[in-house]
Amino acid sequence: MQIQAPIQAKDREIFMDVLRGFAILGIFIANLNGFSWYNGDAKITSPYLLPKADDTMEFLHHMLIEGKFYSIFSLLFGWGIALQFKRAQEKGVNALPTVRRRLLFMLLLGACHLLLWPGDIVFFYAMLGFILLSLRKFSNKSLLITGCILVLSPILLYWLKMTWPVLNYPADITIKTATKIESTFVTIKSEEDFVNIMKHGDSWFQQVQMNIVGFFYRYQYLFFTSRIPKVLGIFLIGYVVGRSDFYKNIGQHKKLITSVIGVGLTIGLTANYFLAYYMSEHGGDYWQLKTNGLYQTIAYALGVAPLAMAYVALFMLAFQTVGGKKILGIFAPVGKMAFSNYIFQTLVGSYVFLGPGLGYFGEVGPVYYTIFGVIVFIFQIILSTVWLKFFNYGPIEWLWRSATYKKWQPMRKRQTPGRSPNV
Repeated sequence: MQIQAPIQAKDREIFMDVLRGFAILGIFIANLNGFSWYNGDAKITSPYLLPKADDTMEFLHHMLIEGKFYSIFSLLFGWGIALQFKRAQEKGVNALPTVRRRLLFMLLLGACHLLLWPGDIVFFYAMLGFILLSLRKFSNKSLLITGCILVLSPILLYWLKMTWPVLNYPADITIKTATKIESTFVTIKSEEDFVNIMKHGDSWFQQVQMNIVGFFYRYQYLFFTSRIPKVLGIFLIGYVVGRSDFYKNIGQHKKLITSVIGVGLTIGLTANYFLAYYMSEHGGDYWQLKTNGLYQTIAYALGVAPLAMAYVALFMLAFQTVGGKKILGIFAPVGKMAFSNYIFQTLVGSYVFLGPGLGYFGEVGPVYYTIFGVIVFIFQIILSTVWLKFFNYGPIEWLWRSATYKKWQPMRKRQTPGRSPNV
């Protein structure tokens, strides 16, 4: 009987970079809906709007992208923190102070990013990361059960808010705060005023002011959609994956991985089809706490995480093959400097769609912004690959790592005399 050797740490890390790169692509395409401000308004005319094709593409986004990629990123976040503790334990070092410091600087970097893009997830992840630290000593079984309950909890929470609307108070108070701050920074009396500032405003400082207001609207959205338990639940599942060395011993778990793929594709695709249907046909009902909104919540809870896990499981199996490792490896450079690439995408999205830049706000539909997202991502693959031939980290990762360890990290790769850096 052949015994499969454990996967080496280097291969595990490359695979995690592959997944991060894949997640960054999906997150960018999802975020482009926010950058472009596409809303299917038939009154807007543009060569980059294709009504029927855009409707189809938007449906596919809801079905295959919506929520799945931040779920993968959430899984990797918990996985990565678990590995930091495991490595420190192997060295006999207490990792807690370093991890806390890492989260603190992640929080600060996320706060800076919020000035550029109110849809930032870094600040949000850092806050929840501190909660994860307080739960990390639970057993794997307890973490998995808690994680699954948290992922499914929005169903109960939505029903409770339907029954007792006062429970939606956190979202209500956040949106009232946003309105007050908005009246301080800018004068917006209608949707038309908002679009005019975003599309025709010529000041980046004004856009920063709008982003500060947008932060509160963003957190109103996160409270309303019960995003906190969803993300924390997947953090916990990811932490178990990392702590249990699941990927290191993948040969022993192929049956489970195959089951995750089967269940994830069967239940996940079915539930996500209904999610796309409710989002496309009854989206307004969700925000009004109506019955169709509850159905949408159920479809989301039953579909998003399972399909995201199926994506991860498919990548796991594919990466075990020579051809799969070579093909999927193209995502790795982007994933290795994921934070820098995430910021880069914000800068690109802001410049292309906002008024001080090219001003395509509201003029680009899902078909064209998906194509645009893929083109930008291909450029990021090339740029990241070249960058990492000469440098150890992306610029943001270097700053973050240096702050975490309270010491400037070596940025440039050391070259052997007489040899090029890519040898």
